[in-house]
Parts: sequence; C-alpha cells; structure tokens
Amino acid sequence: MANAAKMIKVEQTGSAIRRHHSQRATLIGLKLNKIGRVTELQDTPAVRGMIAKVQHLVRVVGE
Repeated sequence: MANAAKMIKVEQTGSAIRRHHSQRATLIGLKLNKIGRVTELQDTPAVRGMIAKVQHLVRVVGE
C-alpha cells in the first residue's frame, strides 16, 4: 500500500480586494476566493510556496 499523501488545511482570512493580480491568482490556485473558505490540499513544496506568497491573507488550520 502506498503512503497516503500528507494533507494541509488552509483558510482564507483576508480579502483579495486591492491586491496584486498575482496574489489573486494564487488564491484561486489554492481554491480560495472568499473569506472564510477552507480547502484541503496536498502538502507539497509548490503549495507551501503559494501559501508563503499570500501568507498575510491565509492561515494554516490544525498544524
């Protein structure tokens, strides 16, 4: 049996209004586009980099 991929929950806490278009696109890439939305993603270096880019707009839940 293959190892299950580690998952990470991310919640959007800030608005994308008046943010640079690349930050808006990053939120969409994280499957977030409204305050309060929570999504569960695989914990990969790419996802961690996306979270770091918009760290002022999101928080990691339950880590």
